[in-house]
Order: sequence, then structure tokens, then C-alpha cells
Amino acid sequence: MFKEVPHLDLVVGTQKFHRVADYVEQALGKKRSQESRLDDVRFTIVDTEEESGSQGTIRDHLIDRRQVSAFVSIMQGCNMHCTFCIVPYTRGHERSRSLNEIVDEVSRLSDRGVKEVTLLGQIVNLYGRHEFEKVDGKSPFVQLLEAVHEVPGIERIRFTSPHPIGFRKDLIESFSYLPKLVEHIHLPLQSGSNRILKAMHRTYTAEKFVALVDQIRSVTPRMAITTDIIVGFPGETEEDYLQTRSLVDRVGFDNAFVFKYSKRRDTPAAEMENQVPENIKEERNHDLLALVNVWAKRRSDTFVGNEVEILCEGPSKTNTARLMGRTRGNKIVVFEGDESCIGRLLDVRVSRSTGFTLFGEVATARGR
Repeated sequence: MFKEVPHLDLVVGTQKFHRVADYVEQALGKKRSQESRLDDVRFTIVDTEEESGSQGTIRDHLIDRRQVSAFVSIMQGCNMHCTFCIVPYTRGHERSRSLNEIVDEVSRLSDRGVKEVTLLGQIVNLYGRHEFEKVDGKSPFVQLLEAVHEVPGIERIRFTSPHPIGFRKDLIESFSYLPKLVEHIHLPLQSGSNRILKAMHRTYTAEKFVALVDQIRSVTPRMAITTDIIVGFPGETEEDYLQTRSLVDRVGFDNAFVFKYSKRRDTPAAEMENQVPENIKEERNHDLLALVNVWAKRRSDTFVGNEVEILCEGPSKTNTARLMGRTRGNKIVVFEGDESCIGRLLDVRVSRSTGFTLFGEVATARGR
């Protein structure tokens, strides 16, 4: 990189974000010293190694004065080594922050007016599995959810992104007794073909994925489930793709992010044979998106004529004269109202749906 970018002075790894300011000061100091000496010696800094305890240096997210929703990083890295993903090589192995650190950050966010937090991790529901013990049969992640649930002022808890193998009985059941834990799960599928899942190193089968969805819905029937899917993974045949399409139709996701496979340098999938032609990827992408849109509209249309609880976040991005908020199932609702609505839980009666956005009017403004 230094050869290709002559003016580059600093390269810092993903575990060293907290050191950037100090390194910039060092670089500027050296430059000023070099200018005073009139020499031509180049000064560079490279720090890309792993750092023990770096998960404890994750800083509070900066928030706007009126921001009502915030993200909280609870861990770094990933141990899964999916063959299409570069993250384990760039962010290192799993490392989790302590439960007390996370709860303290959530408490500070609540003091600043935040009502909803989203817990973040590369595989968020595997939080703490190497560092902390189970307690009363509950995983460290469920223990964390319970602790965050007790923070005064926090009204909603979300998390993303989990992995199917991290959904054990204790996590599924937590939705039944933690009312702040919203009815929305983003559950990455990636493929509905067992052959492709194995090539991806996804460690579950299509049958196990469907069984998990059924188990989740048996405990929380109103659960909104969204997903990620890759089409055109190396070696994916038409039969493989149709298996994915069939599974998507079987589950009926509330929404899905559909990606055409693209190579990531230094990942195993980039070197696999039978790379799928771009035109076939494009066809499968459009076809699957059309099916996803059908199911998204079906799911959203069930809200028309009913009242939904939303947390008002502020002006709508597409029409600033209106306000927007999200349901517990993470559906966007646009409605008319004034600034006093921002940051409050409201009951909105839905009058129409476009599939991905609901429209309505305030039925009840709650006192919090």
C-alpha cells in the first residue's frame, strides 16, 4: 500500500481504532520535525496486529441530541469462517465485552434520551461463549438481554446479526418473558440448498433452518423474520437455486436482502471452480427479489385497519413534512404529527401499505 499510495502515512488494523488519534498526533509531530530539519526521510506507522482486550476499547456511539435509537457493539470478530466472508481475517477471532461494560453504556444512552438499543455483533447470539459461563441454563447472551432489559428508560431491545446455530431454547424462550425484546429476528439463511450451505461452511441444513423458524413462531407467533440470501454462489445449479426459492416461499419472510455472489479476495469461495456467470446471477437475483416482495406485501397488508405500536424516530426521510417510526417488528410507519411525538411510543392506526412502508394516523400518544 505504501508503494501504491505515496502520500500514505498510517495503516491501522480493525482492533486499533482507539489508537488512531494518538497515531495521527505522532505522524503530525514527525512531519513537523522533518520539515524543520529539511530532510527527506519518510515516516510511516503500521499497526495491524491483534490486541488483547481490544473488545473493551469499543467506544460509546455518538448520538444526536434527539436520537431515540442507538447501536451498542457487544463483541468483535468471528470464528465461523464462512467461505464467502473476509471478516474473520480482517477482524480476528470472537472477543466479547463484559456484561457490566455493556449495561453501563446502555444506561448512559438511556440518560441521553435513547429509548431503543440494538446490540451488535458479527454473530451476536454467540456473545460471551468463550469468556463467560452459563447461569441456570442460560447462555451469556440471554443473561445480557435480561440485564439490558432492567435498564430504566429503555423501551425496546433489538439485536443483529445472529446465526442459526446460536438460537438455543433459552434464547427462543426469552421472547416470551422479556417484553422489551421486540418481535423481530434477522436470521441469515444464505441458501436453501444443503449442498451450497455445506460449501459455504454454514453448519446447518435447510431442514434445520425451517425447523428453527417453526420453533420460533410456535413461541412467538407474531415474530417478524427477515434474512440474507446469496444467489449465484460458486457451483450453484438451477436446482440449487430452486431449492432456495422454495424455502423462501415456505418460510414467507417479512423481508430479505438478496445479494449476487461477488468474490472477496483471499476467501476460499473466490478460488472455487464453477463460478456462476453474471447474467445468471442477475436473473436469479431479480426472480428471488420478486418473490420476496410478494411476501413482504402479504405480511404488511395484515396491518391495514389495525393499530400498531411505533417508536417515533423523527421526520420521514422521503417526506420531511411527515414523521416516521418503526413497529416492534421493524416495519416503517409514516404518519402526520408534530415534534412532540418524537421519542414517544405511539399507537398508529394503519390505513394503507406499499409492501415495505405502512401509512396511518396517530390513535394514541402514550405518556413516555
